[in-house]
Amino acid sequence: MCTLSKGAVIMILERAGALLRSIWRRITQKLVNKLILLFTSVIILVVGSLTIISYQMIEKESVNHSIASTTNNLLLVNQNLEDYLEGMQQLALPQLRYNDIMNAIANENNDYASRMVIENYLRSMFYSRNDLEAIYLYVADRHQYYVVTRETYNITVRKGVNTDIPKLSWYQEAMASTTNESFQSFVGSRSDMGYVAPQASFMAYHRVLRSIASRHPQAMLSFYYNTSAVDDIMKNVPLGKGDHLLLINPERVPFYVDSFPLYERIRDSGVLAQIGKGGSGRVTWSDRSSNQEYLIVYDAGEKEGWQLIKPIPYRQIYEAATTTRNWSYVIGALFLGVSIILVTLTSNAITRPLHKLSTQMKRFSTGDFGAAAPVKGHDEIAYLSLHFNEMVQRTEELINERYRMKLVEKNAILKALEAEINPHFLYNALQAISTQALKREMLDMADMVDALAQTLRYSINGKDIVAAREELKHIERYMGLQKARFGTRLRLELVWEEALMELQIPRLSVQTLVENSIKHALEKVSSDILIVISAESGATDATITVRDNGPGISEDKLRQVLDSFHEKWEERESEHIGLKNLNTRLKLLYGDQAGLFILADETGTEIKMRIPQGGNSHV
Repeated sequence: MCTLSKGAVIMILERAGALLRSIWRRITQKLVNKLILLFTSVIILVVGSLTIISYQMIEKESVNHSIASTTNNLLLVNQNLEDYLEGMQQLALPQLRYNDIMNAIANENNDYASRMVIENYLRSMFYSRNDLEAIYLYVADRHQYYVVTRETYNITVRKGVNTDIPKLSWYQEAMASTTNESFQSFVGSRSDMGYVAPQASFMAYHRVLRSIASRHPQAMLSFYYNTSAVDDIMKNVPLGKGDHLLLINPERVPFYVDSFPLYERIRDSGVLAQIGKGGSGRVTWSDRSSNQEYLIVYDAGEKEGWQLIKPIPYRQIYEAATTTRNWSYVIGALFLGVSIILVTLTSNAITRPLHKLSTQMKRFSTGDFGAAAPVKGHDEIAYLSLHFNEMVQRTEELINERYRMKLVEKNAILKALEAEINPHFLYNALQAISTQALKREMLDMADMVDALAQTLRYSINGKDIVAAREELKHIERYMGLQKARFGTRLRLELVWEEALMELQIPRLSVQTLVENSIKHALEKVSSDILIVISAESGATDATITVRDNGPGISEDKLRQVLDSFHEKWEERESEHIGLKNLNTRLKLLYGDQAGLFILADETGTEIKMRIPQGGNSHV
């Protein structure tokens, strides 16, 4: 036989898992399948739970009912059995003629009249009951016996001799008994009989007849009974399929069994030792040979202690519960089938409008603005379809409005191109003034005019993103004009990595930060101001910093500036409009990770401009 390796087993399990996942994805791919699966699972859970709970309750109730009914039944039957046994004992006691019987037994060997007394006595007892098969009278001293049986059709009394009777166990037991009696069972074996007992006999009752004066045993009276009377008593115990009934005496000797092999298995298992000699009760026994579990209910008589034992298969007790459970499964299966049909119809009724809405959404996603979902009913799906139709209509209106705005924008661009004539005219005029200043050797004036012209040209060149090198050249010209105004009070220090000279940054962004330092630092004090411009590159972004050593910004003022960054466009009216606009430009160009970050204390103000991913704009 070939065996699979561990790797092969793992591969098979992985393939099986992949197949199950694929099947699961196919099943749950559609909403209708999910709804059917959900409702079906709920129904199966509810029906299964109710079936299991009801089965357990019925099973427990069946056991309790079987125990109660069987115990009461055995108690009543056992009382009848005790009366029956008491009748045996009363029959064996010749209360009124005891002396005559004893004298007849003593003289029967020599006196014919005494022998007739004994025979008549035996016949009278034999005629008194219908369940007697034979009666023996054994004379102890002479080893002679008299017998009357049903085999002698004329009911004659026969006489015989048997010297082995005193050696038998039932004889010795009766002699040793304080009650002068013993019961002999013929269940399972007919050894140790002594007499030739009829085959119909199931038990014998032996009674010692003693002399009243000397208490010497005179004779042994033996009664052999058939099952006619016992059967009448036992039939009051209802036996179901697989049930059994046992009658044992206090010494655990069986006198009535309907299955001797079952009795032997019960005896050998030691269950009889668990059965008390008084009262009633129950024990559980597992029969290994038949692989069955039995509930053994017993009752012991109050007078003699004879026990009626009824083994009942649990399978028989649970039959009603099992039948109920099976019917529950059938009904549950029918209910499940009907429920699945109803759930399928209901799920389709729910998902059909969603499917139609999904189809219209696909049309809408392809640009078909004539898509409209049908609105039926007043539920959430109808509400969703209604708002989808409103969204389609509103989208079409917005597109038309956008189209009109584009036309207006084109017209505005044309107007702006016409308006560019004026800035270019101003730039050309400044160039002419610079030329005249050079002719008259007014060099400072020519440099200022030339710087102003270059600044104006940089401001109107139309680019939104420029290299850092261009922005720094513009800052150099801008600072030249500002130094003409403030003189030596204004100082500039540039700390810029050469690798960041080609960094793409928004045009006029650094100028906005420098202009903010001049306005809120240099113009507010009379001392010198140092403005430091630096740039550094990180793993995910580039940071440009402009710091001054001015008076700084108060905490309340700084909070107002930072709060203004979150205001709407129409609310942007303040003295820090330049910083707000620059922060908004950074957000629009690079996303929410970009922006301005302000730090201020009594030593000055520091504004950081962060540009993610090295300054690559996503716009």
